[in-house]
Amino acid sequence: MAIIIRFFAGMAVMLWAAAAVAQGSSWVQVEARPSEAAARDRAEFYASGLPDVEGYRLSSGWYAIALGPYSEAQAINVLAQLRASGRIPRDSFLANGANFRVQFFAGTPGVAPIETVVVPLVAGEETQAEARASERSLSREERALVQIALRWEGVYTAAIDADFGPGTRRAMAAFQQASGFEATGVLTTKQRGDLIEAYSAAVAALDMTPTLEPTTGIEIDLPRGLVTFDRFEPPFAHYRSTTDDAVQVLLISQTGDRGTLASLYEVMQTLEIVPLEGSRALRRNDFTLTGANDRIISHTYAQLDGGTIKGFSLIWPADDAKRQRLALAAMQESFLPIEGVLPDAMGSGAQNVDLLAGLAIRRPDRARSGFYVDTSGGVLTTAGAVDKCARITLGEEIAMSVGGIDTALGVAYLRPEQAIAPLASARMAAIEPRLQSGIAVAGFSFGGVLTAPSLTYGTFSDVKGLDGDARVQRLEVVSEPSDAGGPVFEESGAVMGMLLDAKDGARQLPGNVAFALDASVLSEFLAANGVAMPVSSEAGNLAPEDLTLLATDMTVLISCWN
Repeated sequence: MAIIIRFFAGMAVMLWAAAAVAQGSSWVQVEARPSEAAARDRAEFYASGLPDVEGYRLSSGWYAIALGPYSEAQAINVLAQLRASGRIPRDSFLANGANFRVQFFAGTPGVAPIETVVVPLVAGEETQAEARASERSLSREERALVQIALRWEGVYTAAIDADFGPGTRRAMAAFQQASGFEATGVLTTKQRGDLIEAYSAAVAALDMTPTLEPTTGIEIDLPRGLVTFDRFEPPFAHYRSTTDDAVQVLLISQTGDRGTLASLYEVMQTLEIVPLEGSRALRRNDFTLTGANDRIISHTYAQLDGGTIKGFSLIWPADDAKRQRLALAAMQESFLPIEGVLPDAMGSGAQNVDLLAGLAIRRPDRARSGFYVDTSGGVLTTAGAVDKCARITLGEEIAMSVGGIDTALGVAYLRPEQAIAPLASARMAAIEPRLQSGIAVAGFSFGGVLTAPSLTYGTFSDVKGLDGDARVQRLEVVSEPSDAGGPVFEESGAVMGMLLDAKDGARQLPGNVAFALDASVLSEFLAANGVAMPVSSEAGNLAPEDLTLLATDMTVLISCWN
């Protein structure tokens, strides 16, 4: 049973002074500010009426004003007193100082008379009966706060109803287990305090602030403790990170219809801020995009309403998922489209092929060429094109898997993961062409910057490589690294070989020397992987414009993603 003792002014000061000198590692965190100057002003304000005011830089980059240090019991007493008297904010909370870094302010003891409340503390371990008794003393608001904190921890997903039913008990047990405690399903006083303290610290650091952005026509709560407005790049308003957390927020605002919404849905998925792994949903009047990789968590929502598309993106560090859930929930609940839309003419006007509205477009780690070898969409390319790739695509969208590979030869056969119908596929040359005859190499010379392959003309120089390897042809043609894997055509349009990757070595060859794997070797490799290659019966010279059309229909861009 709590004992309430009222002291006169002198005794209150003595009690608090004793607390100040006691050994302890608990503080009452009163508030936090984004800058040291602002925090120092607030610390001086509190120090004019309260003892033991200290200021510390937090690990988040913010600056906290706290009272202490005290023992845990003393900190609970001080928190109860000052909350009850209205001398500190209602959202002040207990802190263990784990995220306190450099001290920037230290006050002095001494304060006007106050009323002291002594609250009994059950320290350390409690019996389950004692924990239940402590739990029964909680108000409805305090019980709801426990559920909210459990939701933030990611162990509770049901409604916030302040009812500690089976779902809440399971969440408490999960929290205890994750924290290394016995999973009883009933939190002790200390466990509950630690849970609320961590949640309250996260809320304070986020500083979710109602934000009215009239230029975009959006009203929303933003984590202003972590981001600040940067610039307009239609259709986005960019909010950049103010800390080392690298949090980003985009507000989406543009005129449009369902076609515009669908286009935005597709375009957003090409950006680096929307990782490949995640759920996607395009509905009649809105869409949601989520993504995650080892660096970031991303969530994008946009809706069509009355001829305008409004929404937001939240980009968060992957190792901070709990705070991301907290910020995202607040943004989702507060998001409100209002009158106004971001004009297309706003922004810097600077253009960059690698950027979309100031955001980096996702690019593959490596780009090479390849060509269709059967009517089901099978593709031949170099082994180097697919080496150590987490994901392989034709272009940026069509997923492929490795059906066969020979690293000694330097060749790989790829199968589409979903059926495709190529416009053309290769036919192999029946015989090798004459030496010094003309050849053409098709390939994506610029790594996909151009949407169609380039055709480069050259000469067939030798039936073998420089080392005498008869499986390899020597060509005289200028090529780029991303041309490797592309088909080598002889004058009739038949495929006489596949361009190989340039080999690294101490010897530097002339820039117009290239090598290709012979058509007969390619046919043997494909036959071993269940693909029978047709032989060309064409004779004579194919017109350059017809060869260009054939190469365009047959040649593909191979993208390697990690």
